[in-house]
Formats: sequence, structure tokens, C-alpha cells
Amino acid sequence: MKGGSSLWVGGALVAIAISSAILAPWIALTDPVLDANLMNAEIAPCWEFPFGTDAQGRDIYSRIVWGARVSLSVGIISQICNSLIGVTLGLTAGYWGGWWDDLVSGLTNLMLAIPSLVFALAIMAILGPGLVSLVIALGLTSWSYSCRIARAQVLSLKSQGYIQAARILGYGDLRIMFTQVLPNILGPLIVIATLGMGGAILSEAALSFLGLGIRPPFPSWGSMLSEARDQITTAPWLSVFPGLAIFFTVLGLNLLGDGLRDYLDPQSTTRRG
Repeated sequence: MKGGSSLWVGGALVAIAISSAILAPWIALTDPVLDANLMNAEIAPCWEFPFGTDAQGRDIYSRIVWGARVSLSVGIISQICNSLIGVTLGLTAGYWGGWWDDLVSGLTNLMLAIPSLVFALAIMAILGPGLVSLVIALGLTSWSYSCRIARAQVLSLKSQGYIQAARILGYGDLRIMFTQVLPNILGPLIVIATLGMGGAILSEAALSFLGLGIRPPFPSWGSMLSEARDQITTAPWLSVFPGLAIFFTVLGLNLLGDGLRDYLDPQSTTRRG
């Protein structure tokens, strides 16, 4: 898929997911927790229940719509935390160098050597399940990618003429880093952040599936998959629709990231021109 197509298709999928989360109180058919009716338990998809119902008679469509709020909130907030940590460390390490660069590089290599999901599992085991614990765990485990990209970009820019001119004008280090260097490295960092949101949504689904994320009866896509694993043969719609929600949202974020990469790449822009 070409860069422009990726950008538009990915943006459309992400826009649908975000719109569903924002408009959940108006587009959901029922309350995702309270409107349980055992008389409607495990009804297959039909006109009244487009995505079917679960074992408690709750509407799957409504739970997916409300679950979008949880899954997207975890993905966005945790990635903001990762980006703030990674960009700050990478920016300062690349610009200042010396012992600080060695320390940050060593810590980054250590984080890259440990699978982020394993690290998140350890944090969740300490903090316990819940939305806040989930955001903290995922917000502290994937900053190494942003850090490495930011550091590499700063190393290639800090010897540029406009940086030297800023020093001559008396700009301090922090002012140079955040007003001269950071705006010129935002392109790759935005792409990394976009792709990281998809990874965070998958990690949230994995942790909730293991019972360490959002606890039932509150809906998240991962917890819905966890509840549906025993009925995967008798009521497959319980797992199919939450799985499709995760698939299309993560696909949209990945396509959006690829499209942004092509759009923000000066060489790609030159070739298109």
C-alpha cells in the first residue's frame, strides 16, 4: 500500500475507533455492565443484537464501544508517558554526551534486552490489577525506542550551523534542545509514538486476557477476550468481535504510522514532487 493510501486508510480506521470511544454514551445500545438479562444469554448476532450477547445477556456491541474508551485511553496515555521519558532522555543524552550519555545508553540497552511485556507483568504483579496500574506499567516499559531514535537524531543535528549560531547568541542548553533541536526531530518521534500506541493496545489486551488488566465486569477488549475463551467453540462471536476491534485499531495505527513516515520523510516528499 502506498504512503498516501496508508495515511488515509489508517487515519480512517483510527478515526472510527476514537469516534466510537468519544460517542459511546450515545451510540451504545445498552449499558455495558448493568443491562444484563440471562434470558438473552449467548444470543447469536441478529437484528436486535448485531454482535450477539454474552453469557450474562449483555450486548457485545455496546461492550465493544465502551471498551474502546479503555483500550484507547491506555494506549494513548501510556504512549505519552513513554514518549516524554524517552524523548527527554534521548535529547539530553545526545546533546550533552559524556557520562550522562553512557548512563542513558546503558539503561536503554538494558530495557531493550528485557521484553516490555515481561517487565509490565512484573510491575503489575507489584501494583495489582486495575486501570491506573496498567497505565503505569505500560508507560514505563517502552520508552527505549523513542530514546534511541531521539538520541540518534540529536547526534546528527547538534553540529549543524544553526545550533552553533544559537550558542553564539547566548542560548542556554535547554533552550537550544527544546526550541532548536526538538522541532527538527519530531517527524520520526511522531511515527514511533503512533506505532507505539498499537503496541500498547496489544499489551493491554494481553495483560487483561491474563487477568492483570481491567477487571470484569467493566469492558475492555482484552478482558472480553478473556471472558470468551471458554465459549470459543459454542459462542465464537464472543471472541471474534473484540478480536476484530483490536485488529482493525492496531492495523489503523500501523498504517497511519507508515503513512506519516512517508509523508514526513523529506526524501519521499522529493520523490513525490
